[in-house]
Amino acid sequence: MSEKLKSIDKGVLFMLISALFGALNGAVAKFLSQTMDPIEIVFYRNLIGVFIILFSLKKFSVSVDVSKLHLLVLRGLFGALAMVLFFYTIATIPLGEAVILNKTSPFFVTILAYYLMKETINLKTFFALIIGFAGILFIMKPFGVEISHEHFLGVLGGFFAAAAYATIKKIKDIYDARLIMLSFMGVGMLIPLVLCLFTPYASFQMHTQIWVWALVLLMAVISTASQWFLTRAYSISKASIIGVVSYTNIPFAIGFGVLLGDVFPDIYTFIGIILIVTGGILVTKKSSKKV
Repeated sequence: MSEKLKSIDKGVLFMLISALFGALNGAVAKFLSQTMDPIEIVFYRNLIGVFIILFSLKKFSVSVDVSKLHLLVLRGLFGALAMVLFFYTIATIPLGEAVILNKTSPFFVTILAYYLMKETINLKTFFALIIGFAGILFIMKPFGVEISHEHFLGVLGGFFAAAAYATIKKIKDIYDARLIMLSFMGVGMLIPLVLCLFTPYASFQMHTQIWVWALVLLMAVISTASQWFLTRAYSISKASIIGVVSYTNIPFAIGFGVLLGDVFPDIYTFIGIILIVTGGILVTKKSSKKV
Protein backbone atom coordinates (compact mmCIF):
# COMPACT_ATOMS: atom_id res chain seq x y z
CA MET A 1 0.00 0.00 0.00
CA SER A 2 2.78 2.44 0.94
CA GLU A 3 4.67 1.62 -2.28
CA LYS A 4 1.52 2.31 -4.31
CA LEU A 5 0.96 5.59 -2.49
CA LYS A 6 4.59 6.57 -3.05
CA SER A 7 4.19 5.85 -6.78
CA ILE A 8 1.06 8.00 -6.96
CA ASP A 9 2.73 10.82 -5.03
CA LYS A 10 5.71 10.76 -7.38
CA GLY A 11 3.41 10.79 -10.42
CA VAL A 12 1.46 13.72 -8.98
CA LEU A 13 4.71 15.58 -8.29
CA PHE A 14 5.91 14.98 -11.85
CA MET A 15 2.58 16.21 -13.23
CA LEU A 16 2.71 19.34 -11.06
CA ILE A 17 6.21 20.09 -12.36
CA SER A 18 5.01 19.45 -15.93
CA ALA A 19 2.03 21.79 -15.39
CA LEU A 20 4.29 24.50 -13.96
CA PHE A 21 6.77 24.19 -16.84
CA GLY A 22 3.92 24.17 -19.36
CA ALA A 23 2.48 27.38 -17.93
CA LEU A 24 5.96 28.93 -17.79
CA ASN A 25 6.47 27.98 -21.44
CA GLY A 26 3.27 29.85 -22.30
CA ALA A 27 4.40 32.85 -20.25
CA VAL A 28 7.74 32.99 -22.10
CA ALA A 29 5.87 32.74 -25.43
CA LYS A 30 3.56 35.58 -24.40
CA PHE A 31 6.48 37.76 -23.33
CA LEU A 32 8.31 37.02 -26.60
CA SER A 33 5.20 37.89 -28.63
CA GLN A 34 5.77 41.55 -27.69
CA THR A 35 8.92 41.46 -29.83
CA MET A 36 8.42 38.49 -32.16
CA ASP A 37 5.43 37.45 -34.27
CA PRO A 38 3.75 34.42 -32.61
CA ILE A 39 3.96 32.50 -35.91
CA GLU A 40 7.66 33.29 -35.97
CA ILE A 41 7.99 31.93 -32.41
CA VAL A 42 6.40 28.66 -33.55
CA PHE A 43 8.89 28.39 -36.42
CA TYR A 44 12.02 28.85 -34.30
CA ARG A 45 10.65 26.72 -31.46
CA ASN A 46 10.15 23.82 -33.89
CA LEU A 47 13.43 24.48 -35.70
CA ILE A 48 15.33 23.88 -32.47
CA GLY A 49 13.21 20.81 -31.79
CA VAL A 50 13.97 19.37 -35.24
CA PHE A 51 17.72 19.69 -34.65
CA ILE A 52 17.37 17.97 -31.27
CA ILE A 53 15.37 15.08 -32.75
CA LEU A 54 17.69 14.69 -35.77
CA PHE A 55 20.68 14.53 -33.43
CA SER A 56 18.90 11.85 -31.43
CA LEU A 57 18.09 9.86 -34.58
CA LYS A 58 21.71 10.11 -35.70
CA LYS A 59 22.87 8.64 -32.40
CA PHE A 60 20.17 5.93 -32.33
CA SER A 61 18.65 5.28 -35.76
CA VAL A 62 15.15 3.83 -36.21
CA SER A 63 13.38 2.09 -39.10
CA VAL A 64 10.47 3.79 -40.89
CA ASP A 65 7.31 1.83 -41.69
CA VAL A 66 5.60 3.40 -44.73
CA SER A 67 2.31 1.55 -44.23
CA LYS A 68 0.82 4.32 -42.06
CA LEU A 69 2.88 7.24 -43.35
CA HIS A 70 -0.27 9.24 -44.13
CA LEU A 71 -1.28 9.07 -40.45
CA LEU A 72 2.19 10.22 -39.43
CA VAL A 73 1.82 13.24 -41.73
CA LEU A 74 -1.69 13.91 -40.39
CA ARG A 75 -0.39 13.81 -36.82
CA GLY A 76 2.21 16.39 -37.79
CA LEU A 77 -0.38 18.58 -39.51
CA PHE A 78 -2.91 18.47 -36.67
CA GLY A 79 -0.27 19.00 -33.98
CA ALA A 80 1.34 21.88 -35.85
CA LEU A 81 -2.00 23.63 -36.42
CA ALA A 82 -2.81 23.20 -32.72
CA MET A 83 0.52 24.80 -31.76
CA VAL A 84 0.14 27.71 -34.21
CA LEU A 85 -3.35 28.48 -32.91
CA PHE A 86 -2.28 28.09 -29.28
CA PHE A 87 0.67 30.47 -29.63
CA TYR A 88 -1.53 32.96 -31.50
CA THR A 89 -4.16 32.96 -28.74
CA ILE A 90 -1.44 33.25 -26.07
CA ALA A 91 -0.31 36.46 -27.77
CA THR A 92 -3.79 37.93 -28.21
CA ILE A 93 -5.89 36.96 -25.16
CA PRO A 94 -5.07 36.49 -21.44
CA LEU A 95 -2.72 33.54 -20.87
CA GLY A 96 -5.12 31.76 -18.50
CA GLU A 97 -7.95 31.90 -21.04
CA ALA A 98 -5.71 30.63 -23.84
CA VAL A 99 -4.63 27.66 -21.71
CA ILE A 100 -8.15 26.72 -20.60
CA LEU A 101 -9.49 26.90 -24.16
CA ASN A 102 -6.66 24.59 -25.22
CA LYS A 103 -7.69 22.23 -22.40
CA THR A 104 -10.96 21.55 -24.23
CA SER A 105 -9.13 18.85 -26.21
CA PRO A 106 -10.41 15.95 -23.98
CA PHE A 107 -13.97 16.76 -25.05
CA PHE A 108 -13.04 16.68 -28.73
CA VAL A 109 -11.04 13.47 -28.21
CA THR A 110 -14.20 11.82 -26.85
CA ILE A 111 -16.27 13.04 -29.81
CA LEU A 112 -13.63 11.95 -32.36
CA ALA A 113 -13.33 8.56 -30.66
CA TYR A 114 -17.08 8.14 -31.05
CA TYR A 115 -17.06 8.91 -34.78
CA LEU A 116 -13.68 7.49 -35.83
CA MET A 117 -13.13 4.59 -33.43
CA LYS A 118 -16.77 3.67 -32.76
CA GLU A 119 -16.35 4.15 -29.00
CA THR A 120 -19.58 4.58 -27.07
CA ILE A 121 -20.68 7.74 -25.28
CA ASN A 122 -22.80 7.01 -22.21
CA LEU A 123 -25.12 9.44 -20.45
CA LYS A 124 -22.46 10.50 -17.91
CA THR A 125 -19.97 11.29 -20.68
CA PHE A 126 -22.61 13.20 -22.66
CA PHE A 127 -23.39 15.22 -19.52
CA ALA A 128 -19.66 15.92 -19.08
CA LEU A 129 -19.45 17.19 -22.68
CA ILE A 130 -22.41 19.52 -22.09
CA ILE A 131 -20.76 20.89 -18.93
CA GLY A 132 -17.45 21.43 -20.76
CA PHE A 133 -18.95 23.24 -23.72
CA ALA A 134 -21.08 25.38 -21.40
CA GLY A 135 -17.78 26.43 -19.81
CA ILE A 136 -16.47 27.44 -23.23
CA LEU A 137 -19.51 29.68 -23.70
CA PHE A 138 -18.90 31.42 -20.38
CA ILE A 139 -15.30 32.17 -21.36
CA MET A 140 -16.20 33.32 -24.88
CA LYS A 141 -19.12 35.41 -23.49
CA PRO A 142 -21.40 35.21 -26.56
CA PHE A 143 -24.13 36.97 -24.55
CA GLY A 144 -21.99 40.10 -24.28
CA VAL A 145 -19.67 42.13 -26.46
CA GLU A 146 -16.45 40.34 -25.55
CA ILE A 147 -16.72 37.36 -27.91
CA SER A 148 -13.80 37.37 -30.33
CA HIS A 149 -12.35 35.31 -33.14
CA GLU A 150 -9.29 34.77 -30.91
CA HIS A 151 -11.45 32.75 -28.51
CA PHE A 152 -12.88 30.77 -31.41
CA LEU A 153 -9.36 30.04 -32.68
CA GLY A 154 -8.40 28.93 -29.16
CA VAL A 155 -11.21 26.34 -29.20
CA LEU A 156 -10.20 25.32 -32.72
CA GLY A 157 -6.67 24.77 -31.39
CA GLY A 158 -8.15 22.43 -28.77
CA PHE A 159 -9.91 20.51 -31.56
CA PHE A 160 -6.71 20.09 -33.59
CA ALA A 161 -4.85 18.99 -30.44
CA ALA A 162 -7.54 16.33 -29.95
CA ALA A 163 -7.20 15.23 -33.57
CA ALA A 164 -3.44 14.91 -33.04
CA TYR A 165 -3.97 12.80 -29.90
CA ALA A 166 -6.43 10.54 -31.74
CA THR A 167 -3.91 10.05 -34.55
CA ILE A 168 -1.13 9.23 -32.06
CA LYS A 169 -3.37 6.49 -30.65
CA LYS A 170 -3.37 4.89 -34.12
CA ILE A 171 0.38 5.06 -34.75
CA LYS A 172 2.02 4.89 -31.29
CA ASP A 173 2.82 1.18 -31.72
CA ILE A 174 4.08 1.61 -35.30
CA TYR A 175 6.45 4.59 -35.12
CA ASP A 176 9.15 5.57 -32.67
CA ALA A 177 8.14 8.53 -30.48
CA ARG A 178 10.96 10.60 -31.99
CA LEU A 179 9.55 10.13 -35.51
CA ILE A 180 6.12 11.20 -34.29
CA MET A 181 7.66 14.31 -32.71
CA LEU A 182 9.69 14.97 -35.87
CA SER A 183 6.56 14.91 -38.04
CA PHE A 184 4.92 17.41 -35.70
CA MET A 185 7.91 19.76 -35.54
CA GLY A 186 8.70 19.46 -39.25
CA VAL A 187 5.20 20.49 -40.29
CA GLY A 188 5.35 23.06 -37.48
CA MET A 189 8.19 24.71 -39.41
CA LEU A 190 6.49 24.53 -42.82
CA ILE A 191 3.18 26.13 -41.80
CA PRO A 192 4.79 29.35 -40.44
CA LEU A 193 6.93 29.57 -43.60
CA VAL A 194 3.86 29.23 -45.84
CA LEU A 195 1.97 31.82 -43.80
CA CYS A 196 4.91 34.20 -44.02
CA LEU A 197 5.57 33.78 -47.75
CA PHE A 198 2.04 33.61 -49.12
CA THR A 199 -0.27 35.38 -46.66
CA PRO A 200 -0.32 38.72 -44.81
CA TYR A 201 -0.88 36.96 -41.45
CA ALA A 202 2.75 36.50 -40.46
CA SER A 203 6.05 38.29 -40.90
CA PHE A 204 9.61 37.34 -40.04
CA GLN A 205 12.11 39.95 -38.89
CA MET A 206 15.83 40.00 -38.21
CA HIS A 207 16.30 39.82 -34.45
CA THR A 208 19.72 40.81 -33.14
CA GLN A 209 18.94 40.88 -29.42
CA ILE A 210 20.68 38.03 -27.61
CA TRP A 211 17.93 37.84 -24.97
CA VAL A 212 15.33 37.05 -27.65
CA TRP A 213 17.25 33.97 -28.82
CA ALA A 214 18.01 33.02 -25.22
CA LEU A 215 14.26 32.98 -24.48
CA VAL A 216 13.53 30.95 -27.64
CA LEU A 217 16.12 28.40 -26.51
CA LEU A 218 14.67 28.47 -22.99
CA MET A 219 11.24 27.70 -24.43
CA ALA A 220 12.59 24.65 -26.23
CA VAL A 221 14.21 23.38 -23.03
CA ILE A 222 11.16 24.09 -20.84
CA SER A 223 8.66 22.50 -23.22
CA THR A 224 10.85 19.42 -23.63
CA ALA A 225 11.17 19.10 -19.85
CA SER A 226 7.40 19.56 -19.47
CA GLN A 227 6.75 16.72 -21.93
CA TRP A 228 9.27 14.46 -20.16
CA PHE A 229 7.69 14.99 -16.73
CA LEU A 230 4.22 14.52 -18.22
CA THR A 231 5.24 11.22 -19.85
CA ARG A 232 6.82 10.00 -16.61
CA ALA A 233 3.74 10.99 -14.61
CA TYR A 234 1.41 8.99 -16.85
CA SER A 235 3.79 6.02 -16.82
CA ILE A 236 3.85 5.60 -13.01
CA SER A 237 0.38 6.73 -11.92
CA LYS A 238 -3.23 6.23 -12.97
CA ALA A 239 -4.35 8.33 -15.93
CA SER A 240 -7.46 9.43 -14.00
CA ILE A 241 -5.31 10.92 -11.21
CA ILE A 242 -2.78 12.56 -13.53
CA GLY A 243 -5.53 13.88 -15.80
CA VAL A 244 -7.07 15.73 -12.87
CA VAL A 245 -3.71 17.09 -11.65
CA SER A 246 -2.90 18.32 -15.17
CA TYR A 247 -5.51 21.06 -14.74
CA THR A 248 -3.23 22.76 -12.20
CA ASN A 249 -1.53 24.44 -15.16
CA ILE A 250 -4.59 26.74 -15.32
CA PRO A 251 -3.92 28.61 -12.02
CA PHE A 252 -0.20 28.61 -12.88
CA ALA A 253 -1.02 30.18 -16.27
CA ILE A 254 -3.41 32.73 -14.73
CA GLY A 255 -0.71 33.73 -12.22
CA PHE A 256 1.98 34.14 -14.88
CA GLY A 257 -0.49 36.02 -17.09
CA VAL A 258 -1.36 38.52 -14.35
CA LEU A 259 2.38 39.06 -13.70
CA LEU A 260 2.77 39.86 -17.42
CA GLY A 261 -0.07 42.39 -17.35
CA ASP A 262 -3.20 40.33 -18.09
CA VAL A 263 -6.43 41.47 -16.50
CA PHE A 264 -7.48 39.25 -13.59
CA PRO A 265 -10.23 36.85 -14.80
CA ASP A 266 -13.80 38.02 -14.25
CA ILE A 267 -16.59 35.95 -12.69
CA TYR A 268 -17.75 34.57 -16.06
CA THR A 269 -14.25 33.32 -16.86
CA PHE A 270 -13.97 31.64 -13.45
CA ILE A 271 -17.35 29.94 -13.95
CA GLY A 272 -16.16 28.79 -17.38
CA ILE A 273 -12.93 27.43 -15.90
CA ILE A 274 -14.82 25.49 -13.21
CA LEU A 275 -17.22 24.01 -15.78
CA ILE A 276 -14.45 23.00 -18.21
CA VAL A 277 -12.33 21.46 -15.45
CA THR A 278 -15.34 19.58 -14.07
CA GLY A 279 -16.30 18.27 -17.50
CA GLY A 280 -12.69 17.43 -18.30
CA ILE A 281 -12.27 15.44 -15.07
CA LEU A 282 -15.45 13.46 -15.77
CA VAL A 283 -14.33 12.69 -19.33
CA THR A 284 -10.80 11.80 -18.17
CA LYS A 285 -12.09 9.40 -15.52
CA LYS A 286 -14.39 7.72 -18.03
CA SER A 287 -11.58 7.33 -20.55
CA SER A 288 -9.13 5.94 -17.98
CA LYS A 289 -11.53 3.17 -16.98
CA LYS A 290 -11.36 1.78 -20.51
CA VAL A 291 -7.58 1.70 -20.64
